[in-house]
Amino acid sequence: MRRLWDSNIGRAIMLIVLMYLSGVFGFRFLYDYSWVDAFYMTVITITTVGFGEVHPPSASEKIFTSIFIVSSIFIVGYAIKVISEYILSKNKIGNLRQKKVQKKIDTLEGHVIVCGYGRNGKQAAQKLEAYAKPFVVVEFNEEVIERFEDEVLFVNGNAGEDEVLEKAGIERASCLICALPSDADNLFIVLSARQINPKLKIISRASEETSRKKLKLAGADNVIMPDLIGGDHMASLVVVPDLVEFLDNLTVSGEQDSINVEQIPFEKVCPNGHETAIKDLDLRSKTGCSIIGYKTPEGDYIVNPEASILLRKNSKLILIGRPNQIESLKQLYNV
Repeated sequence: MRRLWDSNIGRAIMLIVLMYLSGVFGFRFLYDYSWVDAFYMTVITITTVGFGEVHPPSASEKIFTSIFIVSSIFIVGYAIKVISEYILSKNKIGNLRQKKVQKKIDTLEGHVIVCGYGRNGKQAAQKLEAYAKPFVVVEFNEEVIERFEDEVLFVNGNAGEDEVLEKAGIERASCLICALPSDADNLFIVLSARQINPKLKIISRASEETSRKKLKLAGADNVIMPDLIGGDHMASLVVVPDLVEFLDNLTVSGEQDSINVEQIPFEKVCPNGHETAIKDLDLRSKTGCSIIGYKTPEGDYIVNPEASILLRKNSKLILIGRPNQIESLKQLYNV
């Protein structure tokens, strides 16, 4: 009761109740109204609807009613203000929205968690969206969340805290992308995430070469250095410009003239589990796609593999083709 009275909403409700009771008891005991008439007079006085009195009021009753009307105007006005602010409170609406978002996150399985929605995080999210891969973004900046909350599933908080990662569903996630600008923050997130989910694939951003080694030791599967890649890419545009522009077209643009790259696991191309040679798959004639790479079960990559190479369990094929050819590949093997 004490806590209720200390809150604005509690005070507003209790003032309305006290005002109502004072009106009922006043009309009942001061002016000898029946309980029904006292209730009726209190309601029409508070609401100021303008219905007639039960009987002609005396002078004292007019004074009581006048004071009661003025008091009710102030109290009801105060109550409406407080209750409206409570209902329309930005925090309350935000809490309702966050609960709705959390319900969606709780249904995800095998999704990707992106920590940070800056330049790199946003690019990663856009690529995941292009591949129709479900993802959740952990972001600390509330202004960023407010700007993009209609487009992305956000968890508001520090990704270095275990509780925040758990809200993002890290136990059920398949991959974690650390895209924060600080190497120290990314390192701490990698340590926390690896401890919670040892099977999680972790990809982290790094600015310094020394941080790259530490992130690997902490448990990151891949460490990307955007500055190094950017500089190398610009230099390549000078040395081999046509080759770089061709590689830039290996994307999921959806245009018929563009080129696309896709990977497909052994389990899809060999659903019976039997190890098969690449030439026996005959993927070129079936889909139009060409095999440009093979990842062995040990994690080694073979570029332009020979047709005689035997596909083994837990391996993957990397194929290149136009979007319509890639789509044929996906439909054939239900990728």
